[in-house]
Amino acid sequence: MKIFKIIILCLLFVAGGLTFTSCGDSSANSTTEEGTETGPEYTSAYVCPMHCDGSGSDAAGTCPVCSMDYVKNEEHSNDGHTH
Repeated sequence: MKIFKIIILCLLFVAGGLTFTSCGDSSANSTTEEGTETGPEYTSAYVCPMHCDGSGSDAAGTCPVCSMDYVKNEEHSNDGHTH
């Protein structure tokens, strides 16, 4: 019975550790202090609707990560202005 309690305690410890380390990854979304996203998955002419890491292109196509069709990025401009 003592071994059973030790196993349960270890499982709870591991589950708790996984919960706290899997949440709150601040590097997952590239944002600036103003709250705007940066990186090719947000700033390219064509972007993945899911904004997958490593996606984004200057030409229409499909996302290499999730295989969704790229959509035209309405906020993209070639000269760096958004107006």
